[in-house]
Amino acid sequence: MLRLTRHPSLRVASPVAARRVVAHGATAVAIAALTVAATRAPVGAQVLTQDEALELAFPGDEVERRTAYLTDDQLARATEEAGPDVEVETGIVTYYVAIRGDRPVGVAYFDVHRVRTVTEVLMIVVDPNDRIRRVETIRFSEPPKYQAPDGWLRQFDGQGLDEELSLKGEIANITGATLTAGAVTRSTRRALALHHVIAPFGETP
Repeated sequence: MLRLTRHPSLRVASPVAARRVVAHGATAVAIAALTVAATRAPVGAQVLTQDEALELAFPGDEVERRTAYLTDDQLARATEEAGPDVEVETGIVTYYVAIRGDRPVGVAYFDVHRVRTVTEVLMIVVDPNDRIRRVETIRFSEPPKYQAPDGWLRQFDGQGLDEELSLKGEIANITGATLTAGAVTRSTRRALALHHVIAPFGETP
């Protein structure tokens, strides 16, 4: 069963300070200060609740909710790393670190973004090597025919933040749902860029 714990929020003034915050068991987690509803919405909107998604990603692990408050310099660095077509607008980042025994085994970010005219919420799980472990759809408010299939999402597994993480690289497009494919790809780049700045596992390789 998922055990979710929360720590007092601390301000992260720099990447070094961010690592210090994590090292002292401080705060917690979510892109764009996201709070996902704990109850199911009508079919076609809510796919998973936040708790269900975290249990799927980290079965049996203790999960710590942390929040980082980025400086302007950190936000600028994340924007640069994400790429020219990826918006990084918030300096408040909530994320969820999974602890197994006495070591972190993964971190989850929840990203809210627009696809066509309404929003989608994704969970992006990053492993201790700073690579994507999995991407899951949490909420999809567009018509179901535009939702990214689970099989398509699996191509993000093992990807890092480099030029191959794009529709011009190793990520295949979705016929008839190119806006979804682009939105998901930008979401993963944004999550990894923020992950690099926050550095919950220590130094980025």
